[in-house]
Amino acid sequence: MLALLFWVGITFMFLDFSGTLKNFLGWMAKIQFLPAILALNIGAVVFVLALTFLFGRLYCSVICPMGVFQDFVSRIAGKFKKRRFKFTPEKRKTRLIILGVFVVLLLAFSPLAILIAPYSAYGRMVSSILQPVYLMINNLLAKAAEHYDSYAFYGVDVWLKSGLTLGVAIVTFLVVTIWSWKSGRGYCNTVCPVGTVLGLLSTKSVFKIKIDADKCVNCGLCEKNCKAEAVDFKAHTVDYSRCVSCMNCIGVCKKDAISFTKNAAKTSEKSSDEPADSALRKTLATGALLAVSGVVKAQEKTFDGGFAVIEDKKIPARDCPVKPAGSRSLRNFSSHCTGCQLCVTQCPNNVLRPSSRIENFMQPEMSFELGYCRPECTRCSQVCPTGAIEKITKEEKTSIRAGHAVWIKQNCLPVSDGVKCGNCARHCPSGAIMMVKLPENPSVEVPAVDSERCLGCGACENLCPSRPFSAIYVEGNEVHGDF
Repeated sequence: MLALLFWVGITFMFLDFSGTLKNFLGWMAKIQFLPAILALNIGAVVFVLALTFLFGRLYCSVICPMGVFQDFVSRIAGKFKKRRFKFTPEKRKTRLIILGVFVVLLLAFSPLAILIAPYSAYGRMVSSILQPVYLMINNLLAKAAEHYDSYAFYGVDVWLKSGLTLGVAIVTFLVVTIWSWKSGRGYCNTVCPVGTVLGLLSTKSVFKIKIDADKCVNCGLCEKNCKAEAVDFKAHTVDYSRCVSCMNCIGVCKKDAISFTKNAAKTSEKSSDEPADSALRKTLATGALLAVSGVVKAQEKTFDGGFAVIEDKKIPARDCPVKPAGSRSLRNFSSHCTGCQLCVTQCPNNVLRPSSRIENFMQPEMSFELGYCRPECTRCSQVCPTGAIEKITKEEKTSIRAGHAVWIKQNCLPVSDGVKCGNCARHCPSGAIMMVKLPENPSVEVPAVDSERCLGCGACENLCPSRPFSAIYVEGNEVHGDF
């Protein structure tokens, strides 16, 4: 029950486009182990380590969405073939090598590290594969509701944010699904760096699964139902580095030979009516029942355009990517972001999208073909679990210079077509653009940008009528400045 609540809660965090669930479930993302480390969230890190030291890898079994997803797939596979697991020796050398490479890549700010980070990998699967389907279902319901003059649902844009990120998500989904179907927790106990770290600590945990050799009749049910393939019923031992404390072995043992206890001695008495694992589950479930709540509220959207067919804008070649306000700098963002795509799914203006650049692959960056970053919106900073986008207020956002506008003379309509425009100046929220006379032709007014006042919000680029490339676009600032 507890694992299901966490899994559903985190999944709907990625699916929610109203921005409501973050107020109730945002903490679920912030206690994920790797994001908590990158955000220097000491409380969350200590909580996970203490939980592991006491009860083993309960984090992997309950809190980690990728772990619960593997259990979900494994449970479906179990409907077709029961008791399909068997004890396998730990691939310790492989696990440590993968962990070492992961740490090196992480310290080198390489985007390759985030490919196997469990929370981020799961986030990409949900945001790239499941969210578009979820949004299309929502739009169908919105059309049906509109037919009956109801506003219970409202339509949203469904668009491909990144083909490369979608490809990575599909490959990850196929690998994890097939592996889980065949071997349960194979991915978790071979590739996952978080599983390896917590596995090293769980060997010293206070409470452990114990097998009473005197009661055991060597039926093998515990081994055949251990999704971590960590139980060796012949030797009456458990590999605690891979055991995720799911208690499945206790549930299938018909002789009460298995217990979850801190006592290392053999158990000779019969278990009580309520075993230790049942009490543990009830204790942990109590707090989690308070976590899932909230009502989805509608949010206003503005639509620009007319009746004529308007050519789609193309993305300009930026020398420096534009990162959201709160990122502080390009280096700070790159060193903290795990590319989980939570901020991308939460952006109400379709500004954030995964990068296709090699140096920051799958890390979100801002682009303004579909919208611009409204000064009053701080949703991405509120949901980021890693500290890549620090939490800021609306007042703070209006003083952060994330980028600066650049004017392209040959694309500007007053120059190319000889018509008056000034759209960029009229819609600039910070007053950083003013229309001035062109020196060589005083009858023509063109925009002039005060880069010290520019926020880099992209309103000018988004609302520029020039197609396919805007006459004014935003370059990112490597270090975000303040007024």
